[in-house]
Amino acid sequence: MTQAALELASLAAKLAPSDRLQLVETILATLDKPDPEISAAWANEASDRLAAYRRGELAAVDESEVFDDLDRA
Repeated sequence: MTQAALELASLAAKLAPSDRLQLVETILATLDKPDPEISAAWANEASDRLAAYRRGELAAVDESEVFDDLDRA
């Protein structure tokens, strides 16, 4: 971390919890910028998967099965 970032972190640590939370949300908002190309690609993927499911080419998996598999991993 740069010296400037360390100084800001030190100052932020002295803020009230609610102010720190607002600061974190403000900083995160500057990082979380949607990319229209990526969003379009995911929308197309979702549409393709739904169409494949409806054609019977893709099976659905029960939610509990998915989470059970994750728990075992």
